[in-house]
Amino acid sequence: MIDLHCHSRFSDGSDTPEELAQLAARLGLSAIALTDHDTTDSAGDMAAACARVGVSYVTGVEISLVDPQFPRQRSDGTSVPRSVHVLAYFVPTDESHPFQEFLRRLRDDRTQRNKRLVDLLVERGFHRLTLDEVNERARGASSVGRPHIAATLFDLHPEIVGERTPDSWNRLFVEWLGTSGRAYIPKSRLTLDDALEVGRPAGVVFSLAHPLSNFLDDHGTGAIERLMPPVMNSLRERGVAGVEASYGSLAEPHRSLMVKLARDAGLVPTGGSDYHGTFKAGVQLGRGLYGDLRVDDGILDELRDARM
Repeated sequence: MIDLHCHSRFSDGSDTPEELAQLAARLGLSAIALTDHDTTDSAGDMAAACARVGVSYVTGVEISLVDPQFPRQRSDGTSVPRSVHVLAYFVPTDESHPFQEFLRRLRDDRTQRNKRLVDLLVERGFHRLTLDEVNERARGASSVGRPHIAATLFDLHPEIVGERTPDSWNRLFVEWLGTSGRAYIPKSRLTLDDALEVGRPAGVVFSLAHPLSNFLDDHGTGAIERLMPPVMNSLRERGVAGVEASYGSLAEPHRSLMVKLARDAGLVPTGGSDYHGTFKAGVQLGRGLYGDLRVDDGILDELRDARM
């Protein structure tokens, strides 16, 4: 059993790489990909920690991009490029590599977005919020994002957002920070095709993360069967190798359906928990939200084959 999607303290998770590796070993995982947002700064620590406990390690990253090929329709009839999250595996860690320069551009976008987001939240009543307060709670993370802002809001403005619980955390994203929230600001100007152009020649393999969250408002079986095949076919034709068919918050029977659709489209049905530690309550490493996530070792072999 493996987990190809999790986060550490280097981005918006609560665990150190050492803690993640030890947890993976205790759970009996044979391999793990640490996919922090827009950074591989955790790679050295994670590789060493996994070697100590006998767990195979894949260098990964989760990147936030836009995909103009599938625009998102707004309620006012206009459209905007769709924001998508993509998992990249076998990422080169040499700082001089073009893909690392691409990641630096993403982090610069993230930094500017955080400033704009904090300013907007202050305008809308969160008067005690500052970027310094957010960075203090990020504890030196290489990639600071919305979960750090959310944690700061719970500390500084419980009179608005309530006490921190799994339900209030989700509500904060729905009402304020998520894609339909009152303070949502898109981050990246870089596209999926930009990432493919830089990464594929270096042997980087890409998989669309939590695809239903990216592409569907309606998670019903009929909507999935109707809308996801064209997306998957487009991804394959453009050079994406996989789609995250099994992920932490996706339950059966949709998980099995997504695996089938991925296979039908010629994509690797990757999987992972999207574990963030205490920043995503209830999601277990290797097992997801419902405790029944299982990603076979052979999926990693298929991703390795996709590099060739």
